[in-house]
Amino acid sequence: MSEKKTLKLRDPSEAPTETPALKKKGRGWEISEKRLDALHEQAREMRRHSSEAHKALAARFAKADMGRYKFTRHAVIGSAIVDFGCHNLGMAIAIDEEGANEAIAKRRDKSLEAVGIRVMRIKAQDILENMDAVLQRITAGMRMRIGDKQEARRAHQASSRPRRPAARKGEAQ
Repeated sequence: MSEKKTLKLRDPSEAPTETPALKKKGRGWEISEKRLDALHEQAREMRRHSSEAHKALAARFAKADMGRYKFTRHAVIGSAIVDFGCHNLGMAIAIDEEGANEAIAKRRDKSLEAVGIRVMRIKAQDILENMDAVLQRITAGMRMRIGDKQEARRAHQASSRPRRPAARKGEAQ
């Protein structure tokens, strides 16, 4: 009879203290070259055969002047393809089409949020019927995300800045 094999977990104290170095663009996610190439090819195919909701929202994003923020259509983030992604904001927009698998979408959103990407879900029907309300919602989400990033930056700067003792009355600084 053969010996039963079991999964053996490493002791956390044995874990390496250094984080692995980031690889080439997109490789920091530890995705194989073959898988990443397949994802990019799939995203390219999705851009070629977009739904009406995707085309309408992409056209509005192309016309809008959003400054340094740009939404890329069918962007590859990690091992996921999002409908629209803004790298500067760490934000993704997912368009809910009828008949799409919700379980897969929720799992993808959860994994993206675990690495700091905020996902906004919008129904395709809303885009086609009420584009102005959708754009207002996206703008509000962008403002909220910009505020979150600024607050995180301020907190980081405050924690890394050395503190000087406050000057007393009558003393020169």
